[in-house]
Amino acid sequence: MNRDVARAAAQWLALLESGAATERDHLALQHWRDSHPQHEQIWQKAQTLRQRFGGLPQALALASLDRPQPGRRAVLKRALGVAALVPTAWLISRQLPIDVWRSDLHTATGERTRMALGDGASLQLNTATAVDVAPRHIRLVEGELALSVPGVSAMTLQTRYGELTLSQAEVCVRQLASGCRVSVLKGAVQVRDLNGNSTTLHGGQQASLQATGLGAWVAFDVLQLGWRDGVLTAQDQALGDFLRELQRYRPGVLRWDPRLEGLRVTGSFQLDDTDRILNLLASTLGFKVQARTRYWVTLT
Repeated sequence: MNRDVARAAAQWLALLESGAATERDHLALQHWRDSHPQHEQIWQKAQTLRQRFGGLPQALALASLDRPQPGRRAVLKRALGVAALVPTAWLISRQLPIDVWRSDLHTATGERTRMALGDGASLQLNTATAVDVAPRHIRLVEGELALSVPGVSAMTLQTRYGELTLSQAEVCVRQLASGCRVSVLKGAVQVRDLNGNSTTLHGGQQASLQATGLGAWVAFDVLQLGWRDGVLTAQDQALGDFLRELQRYRPGVLRWDPRLEGLRVTGSFQLDDTDRILNLLASTLGFKVQARTRYWVTLT
């Protein structure tokens, strides 16, 4: 089965379940289903999986493959074409909301990408990030990005909590549920909050931009920006905090015994293989990695 077809079916399913589908979306879905027999076949498999496990997240349903329940195994195996993309609609809807899916450019969980914007400017997206791109303007829909504008022509970066303007500067912005963390690597960046107030941040400064305005700046920790080189670095960091950061780069569910929270971590880890990171930490710190599937991992 073509994986692209299965992924498309999962995205359509996530759109319908989100409640945000328009009449135009329904017509487009019908056109997609009618355009090729395989499309309709995979769509029916996706529907079967959803109906069979109505209230159950698909990641859990897939974990049932390891259990001695013949009825469930049979249904899941028949739907394995869609399930091979575990997690499909459930995780897409959770980690790739509809506005993210519809954005101009986005990265999946664990994916990072870089693109040139012209005039020497460049944009780098971290895991699970989405942006809309227009000439001299970027809108951060979700996630974290690094923007470099070496020329004198200004570029604006819009977030949920305000707008940044920069030229001959480089900035990293991480959008969180409660605000944005703005880190200026070099140059000067003008920050305009939702109330219309403007402040300038300079190289080496970091501040939180929230609905109430821009907070006081502090010196930023360069270790936070290691993701640009595909590295996650910890310096005597609590394991719980490290794992919460690592979760951003792993699809599925990662859980751990609360007693592991206080263990300390030091080192630099390559983000391209998060399974290896967990195994390395386990061997160093003395805990166990229990994986029902790659998408359901518990540390004990």
